[in-house]
Order: sequence, then C-alpha cells, then structure tokens
Amino acid sequence: MRILYFFVIILIMSVSVPTLHAQKPAKDAVMEVIQTLFDGMRKGDSTMVRSAFHPKIKMGTTFLDRNGKPQAQTEDSPRNFLEAVGKPHPQIWDERIGAVDIRMDGSLATAWMPYTFYIGDKLSHCGHNSMQFVETDNGWKILFLLDTRSRTNCDDPKNLLPTLKTSLNTFIDAWHRAAATADENVFFGSMNADGVYLGTDETERWTRPEFEAWGMKYFQGQTAWDFKPKNRHIMISQDGRTAWWDELLDTWMGVCRGSGVLVLTSEGWKIQHYNLAVTVPNDKINGFIQLVTGKKPKRK
Repeated sequence: MRILYFFVIILIMSVSVPTLHAQKPAKDAVMEVIQTLFDGMRKGDSTMVRSAFHPKIKMGTTFLDRNGKPQAQTEDSPRNFLEAVGKPHPQIWDERIGAVDIRMDGSLATAWMPYTFYIGDKLSHCGHNSMQFVETDNGWKILFLLDTRSRTNCDDPKNLLPTLKTSLNTFIDAWHRAAATADENVFFGSMNADGVYLGTDETERWTRPEFEAWGMKYFQGQTAWDFKPKNRHIMISQDGRTAWWDELLDTWMGVCRGSGVLVLTSEGWKIQHYNLAVTVPNDKINGFIQLVTGKKPKRK
C-alpha cells in the first residue's frame, strides 16, 4: 500500500511541475532571455550570454559600406563573439534597447527592437536587432540573431521616454477634445476594436461597439461632453508597448477620476481600457452613502 501511495505522489509531481512552469507567460520568458543577453554583455560574462543562445545559433549583421552598397556578414558559431564578451575590457559594453515587439506562434517567437551600443560612455553604433527564438526543454533560446548597424542618426532609446510621454499626453488630450468637439471618428477611432469603457454607473461597462452605439446620439450636436483633464500621470512598460495613466477631470459632475490603458498596435497607440469614476471627498462620504442607499451609514 505504501508503494502504491509513493507512486501516486510521484505521478502527481510529474504532472504538476510542467503545469506550474507553463503558467509563466511566454512573452515574459522571451523578454527574460533578451535581458539575460544584454545583462551578460554588460557584465562581461560569456557564460551568462551563452545561456541565452541555442546550441545551433547563427549570427549576422547587415550594413552599408563606404560606397552605400548593402553588405551582410554571418557567423555559424558564436565562439568569436563569446570570446570577445568574456575577454577582460576596461569599458562596459552597454547595448541599450527600446520598445521590443515580440510575436509568437507555438514554439516560435520573433523579437524586433531598436538599439544603441555604447562602449563605456562613448556611442559606438546603433540599429535594430532581429531575433528568432525557439522553445526547448531548457526554455526559450535565440536561434537566429541579425542586426543592422549605423554610426549616424543614433538616438538612445532610453532618452526617448520623455518624448513618448509627450506624444501620449497629446494623444489623450486629443481624445478628450474629440468628445468636446463631437468628433466621433477621432474619439471612437482612438479606442482599440476590443477596447472597454467603464462609466460612472455600475451598469456601464461597454465594449467599443456598445459604447459607440450608446454614445453616438451625443455626437449629433456640437459637443458630446466636455471633460477637461488635469494632473495626469503616465507610466510605460519596459518594452515600450503598453502605457497606463490616471488623471483628474473637471466635468459637469464635479471632479472625476479617469484611468486608462494604452497599447501600441499596427495602427499606432489605441485605448484598450478606460475607467471613469466620480470622486467623493472623505468628509462627505457619509452623506453620499445616505443619498445613494437612503440609509445612514454604519461603520464596520
């Protein structure tokens, strides 16, 4: 009986472990491999870099020569690259990447990203990385790594963050302004096709088509509604393809709070989710509860 119990436990463990491992989002796992590669380069740790590579990895680069003609160089082995990474060098090899576009299908993934390469504090070159990954028994690994290289028109992707926040602020302002000017094309077109809008009433959860059908009557005049945003805060994901924001709004209902999620699509930035909420001052919450419920609030 004890032997049977032992084998049952082993069977459960053999099923459970892969299941727990599979719960990790695949895109996150691919992003970790990318980070491992560049962290290893900064540390001069060739073993760490090798751990990101598939045993059969192929590497290459494409560039324009002095005559402006396209050239390509490839290597069937990462040996020279790994030796260069591991060889002691006084200055850090710092490859800084921008927004990472990861596409996946089954056990295949591809990633595209801009980069700037610094040797110490000195800019060396810039371009884009194209990586292809395959899933193995040891996790995701880079099978192909190609890049472009240029010494001109280089801008550190990390320095683009303030510019991106400015453009997102402009986008959100234009969205609110579209409601104020009854421009339904801009307003609803700024939302993703499967985007969601939450209104102040508990029943108001609309998909974009539902929201458009409900709200179109308000866009027949010169103004649908005029909410003036202020005190906005924007946060951007590490890969530069998702952003979150919260803001206060001066409205006919008083001060409201809005919060939303933006995603970068093939058509540019789109609003995936927006939540509009009425704010209630803490010292007036009891009166608000009584107004809504018709009963005196009881603290618990």
